[in-house]
Amino acid sequence: MSETILELKSISKSFSGVEVLHNVSLSLIPGEVHALLGENGAGKSTLVKVITGVHQPDKGEIFLNGQQVHFSDTLESRQAGIAAIYQELSLFPDLDVAENIFVGRQPTTRSGSIDWRRLYREAGELLSSLGVHLDLKRKTRELSIAQQQMVEIARAFSINARILIMDEPTSTLTLNEVADLFRLARRLKNEGTSVIFISHRLEELYELADRVTVLRDGAYVATRSMKEVSRDDMIRMMVGRTITNMFPKQGVQAGDVVLKVENLSYPGLYKNISFELRRGEILGMAGLVGAGRTEVARAIFGVQQAASGSIWVNGKKRKISSPRDAIRLGLAFVPEDRQIHGLIPPMNIVSNISLPLLKKYAAAGWVKDRTERAATFQAARQMEVRANNIWQKARELSGGNQQKVVLAKWLSTKPRILILDEPTRGIDVGTKAAVHGLMSSLAAEGIAILMISSELPEVLGMSDRILVMHEGCITAEFSRAEATQEKILLASTQSIPMESVP
Repeated sequence: MSETILELKSISKSFSGVEVLHNVSLSLIPGEVHALLGENGAGKSTLVKVITGVHQPDKGEIFLNGQQVHFSDTLESRQAGIAAIYQELSLFPDLDVAENIFVGRQPTTRSGSIDWRRLYREAGELLSSLGVHLDLKRKTRELSIAQQQMVEIARAFSINARILIMDEPTSTLTLNEVADLFRLARRLKNEGTSVIFISHRLEELYELADRVTVLRDGAYVATRSMKEVSRDDMIRMMVGRTITNMFPKQGVQAGDVVLKVENLSYPGLYKNISFELRRGEILGMAGLVGAGRTEVARAIFGVQQAASGSIWVNGKKRKISSPRDAIRLGLAFVPEDRQIHGLIPPMNIVSNISLPLLKKYAAAGWVKDRTERAATFQAARQMEVRANNIWQKARELSGGNQQKVVLAKWLSTKPRILILDEPTRGIDVGTKAAVHGLMSSLAAEGIAILMISSELPEVLGMSDRILVMHEGCITAEFSRAEATQEKILLASTQSIPMESVP
């Protein structure tokens, strides 16, 4: 085995007296892709932040190229050749693409001012080498999540890192973008760069990784060669048990139409969107990133009204001008980006869950703390949110537990129509199975669910019917029995009428 480029020995870290890492060890070989696997809350992100200098370990040692090091901040780790792409994006929304790539490291002229010509030239060359085509002067707030992710990747590559850490980099990318990312990762590997790769999509690990290290509850479990470990082995190491059914879909007889959308259109985003959703049905909506699925969901929930078309709820034509209107009609919406649209990260669990129902918990304009606390505690417990207590801030929770808080918030409104936009994005297999089980139970109780997902196994495993969108249009509709990955991929990549799909 080659000499290690990075070695962690017996790393431990606690927050507020709670140990989140316990004697974790990891070795990284030059030119390998090393997967880091574990459930949400297992300690993966904390370990990454220890490596990058965001946190300092309470115990343990870090060795880089055989020399013991201590990173007091992220600048020191970057100077040592370590770059990280985190699951939650960290771009400056009011800076343009090129400025974000070189933020803090802008090239300068002899006089010390920023060399803008060189900055844009080098940014363009870097994006071109990545196969990414973006307007360098476009503000990043105007980009899609997938495009912002590519800017993050370009920024990490721009420092010529010898160690690159990717924390869920593919969670919002299209199939083509994932292929491009893997191509780049392999090229870096061949050039001697080491990659730590975190993903909950186990199939990706077999395609890219050489070895995998598994954490559970903050402790080291094992390191195995990807050639020698099965999918079931990895799940068993992650969760301490075997998950026999990732998609526990119950057979439910769909009831009356509760949501009807007719010719919903918005120039440049989507056109002539029409479909029906029935009580107890899970209607999957598939398509590539940018197909217009999220924009349609936001229109139904009143976040951004459509330019034309109509929405019918329980047989009555309704004008939904705001989320408040939607909530009154029994709709709930779990958005794609929980950090920006689903949660208020600095607020605690109680305040996040109770937010849509503050009026219910108030008297004479004052929130009744005891009533609010009791209701939110019950909602958090029902969703099995893992936290120190219900007063813990949402930003301190793992991604999976943040998603559970968002679900608890909207389920507490007792919705009759539930819109789920990428409900299992960035969460581990154990939590995914729990969310799928919850969806199936809700449908059995008569709740109508519109599920937007980019993961084809999820769409096929949980949907009663499937709509496919491409470039703002519905290109196909399939029953559960007739849907296949091939049919969905064909309909999501071509502007074709429904009747022409085989």
